[in-house]
Amino acid sequence: MRAETSQPVHEIIATRRSPRSLNPSIALSDQDLIAILEAARWAPSAFNGQPWRFFVARNGDDLFAKTLSTLAPFNQSWAKNSAVLITVAAKTTKDDGSTHADYQYDLGLAVSQMVFETHHRGYVAHQMTGFDRAQSAEVLEMATDVTPVVVVAIGKQDAPEKLEGPAAERELAPRVRKELSEIVLAGLPK
Repeated sequence: MRAETSQPVHEIIATRRSPRSLNPSIALSDQDLIAILEAARWAPSAFNGQPWRFFVARNGDDLFAKTLSTLAPFNQSWAKNSAVLITVAAKTTKDDGSTHADYQYDLGLAVSQMVFETHHRGYVAHQMTGFDRAQSAEVLEMATDVTPVVVVAIGKQDAPEKLEGPAAERELAPRVRKELSEIVLAGLPK
């Protein structure tokens, strides 16, 4: 389903979605996974600090089960079918020990590039903030200056009919965004 945009945008942006219906029998190749991580690696960051850190868990391995256990029950119900769960965390201090006030902005850019590369390669990505951050930091043995921010489920989209209840409703809902006039508070061309 294409986004209804006010002006034409790149095909990846117009068709990208965050589905929950994922095919558990389709794995992500090493080449595709590395390319997805490489796209994130090359994201811009303030002063080239690159605060993002990735914990990659493949379906079937021990790290996947640990990562899945940190998700809210609703997210566990469908994310269990993803090929990969990537916990994206950030180093909250700079190399000089000072606070990295912009780590979330930088991390968001890296995740955005990760999502676009995922979509470009024929997979889908669904970003989740519904997870227990303290549990995630513990089970993934994160350093004290690293904090989990988001978990990204990656896989091949499956039929929406395989979902039930609220997940199915969300899967079939139209893709909508606020109008530009609602979010551009000054300077919007007429």
